[in-house]
Amino acid sequence: MSKLALAQYKNDPTVKGMADTIRVSTTNIDNELIPWIVIPEITITDTRLFKSPEEKVKFNRLRYNVLKVLPYAMYARRKYSELQVQLNYAKSRKDKRVLIKAFEGEIKDMFNKEIKNLTITQGGILIKLIDRETGTSSYDLLKDMKGGITAFFYQSIARFFGNNLKNTYDPQEDRDIEAIIQAAGYYSYSYL
Repeated sequence: MSKLALAQYKNDPTVKGMADTIRVSTTNIDNELIPWIVIPEITITDTRLFKSPEEKVKFNRLRYNVLKVLPYAMYARRKYSELQVQLNYAKSRKDKRVLIKAFEGEIKDMFNKEIKNLTITQGGILIKLIDRETGTSSYDLLKDMKGGITAFFYQSIARFFGNNLKNTYDPQEDRDIEAIIQAAGYYSYSYL
């Protein structure tokens, strides 16, 4: 296309004025060049209103529990992705078992005391957050790493205490948890 053809547009992009310093994309609509720029998405939130003081206390308790177990779920995501990379390079089943054993030992050494001291409610939230962060339920993670019998055993223990390792995270159903996480500045890799 020649300069002569471009000059037929109302706003010729090849002709610069004194104040033309910002480069933007343009769209041609009816022989008129319309400039546009991409604006990052923003989220507007409002102050939450509670129906009763009990509801506010319940929400604050949930907030405390979520923020307490969220670092564990994020650590689990990071370590699980590292393990998956290492397992892809493992040559034999024996090498894979050694990697899984080392992974399990590292997690036990780091968090054994803290995770044992979690409440039942915090454990249930942790199960959901692990699914949120890894995209896989805790039961499936156990089944992949330790086998079906071990996963069944841990599922039985979890069910005895009122939790379910097969629980999945749904941002719509668990919107209070999601709002707490978003307000704290954390983002999900699986659901965003």
